[in-house]
Amino acid sequence: MIRINLLPYRETARKENLKQQITIIAGTSVIFLLTLIYLHISLSSSVGAMEKKIKDGESRLEVLTKKLGDIEVFKKDKKEVEQKLAVIKSLEENRLFPVRMMDELAMLVPAKDIWLEKLTETGPDIRIEGVARDNVTVARFMKSLELSSFVASVSLVSTKQREISGFKLQQFTLSCVLKKG
Repeated sequence: MIRINLLPYRETARKENLKQQITIIAGTSVIFLLTLIYLHISLSSSVGAMEKKIKDGESRLEVLTKKLGDIEVFKKDKKEVEQKLAVIKSLEENRLFPVRMMDELAMLVPAKDIWLEKLTETGPDIRIEGVARDNVTVARFMKSLELSSFVASVSLVSTKQREISGFKLQQFTLSCVLKKG
């Protein structure tokens, strides 16, 4: 006996194949959509985290900028204080100099031979005006000034004879440069 299948098996196989393809395409589309949704959510959270980091960085930058401004003000104040301290130190070191200078000058002036009339200090220069018995006494006084500890150099500005109370005396003007330190 021979059996003949009259059912269209090819059409059935084709329908089965079509159902499989539709199932595969639908499954792949669902997986693709789920993957896209996952990527979107993860990228959104990454962007949110980055934005939060940027805001935190900007706020920290503001704080550090304010601190930097405070540091600059502190440095400026420190510099001013150091300058004031340097001036005070300089004044403190030099406050006894005029006293010592006058004391040494008093020791250098020969008694009964020279009379000082005027002493003018202008920065590092001193101008001494006075009267002496003669030119030799003025020259000795200049030599002793040059050997003193506070005078660097002495120069004679002028000398002229002048009569005081019947005595002929030499009126002189000296210019001295003080030693530094």
